[in-house]
Amino acid sequence: MLLVAPVAKSRRHEIAADQRNLSGLQTLLTIRSDIPAVTHVDFSARIQTVTDQNQPMFYRVIKKFEQRYGCPVIINTSFNVRGEPIVATPESAFTCFMRTNMDYLLLGNFLLEKTEQKPLDKDINWLKEFELD
Repeated sequence: MLLVAPVAKSRRHEIAADQRNLSGLQTLLTIRSDIPAVTHVDFSARIQTVTDQNQPMFYRVIKKFEQRYGCPVIINTSFNVRGEPIVATPESAFTCFMRTNMDYLLLGNFLLEKTEQKPLDKDINWLKEFELD
């Protein structure tokens, strides 16, 4: 699964001199930013640049998330379950959302909360066929 998230330089933690000499697995335990789950050992991260001009709604979602939780990161990954095709329609997005452990789905201008949705009618037991990541 490819995870994408921005990590600004201002969120980095400088590495102490004694930490620079670490090797192997010890390097992975060194905290490099206040968002360690998405920061590589060389301080890089796979990023997706979102601006108010190119993705205004997603930009506002990220800003609101930062205001509420203090972290301007929303993980963005391919939207599918292993073995199934990537979601390409609102219907397949809703079905994937309902079959997985996601709590919310932002679909266009709509924010769907799982607990407020009716269960899928006559759904297959897809967990027997596809294991969740």
